[in-house]
Amino acid sequence: MQTGMLWFDNDPKTALAAKIERAAAYYRQKYGRAPNLCLVHPSMLTQEESEGEITVRPYRPVLPGHLWLGIDDSRYKKRE
Repeated sequence: MQTGMLWFDNDPKTALAAKIERAAAYYRQKYGRAPNLCLVHPSMLTQEESEGEITVRPYRPVLPGHLWLGIDDSRYKKRE
């Protein structure tokens, strides 16, 4: 993912899955397509997981409380 939308939700009472769903709904409304990748700080999850159509991966440069949503470019690269 080269570009995406950064979403901040630092509410400790909200589960990560709910945060991702809320951010993904906004992303779909704003950009007209659904994200398929969400990068989060490693401290926000215990293992790589998937939330429906969205793959969730740890990525240290993303600050805690933030979600970086977008389209996984590797799924669309041309095959050589």
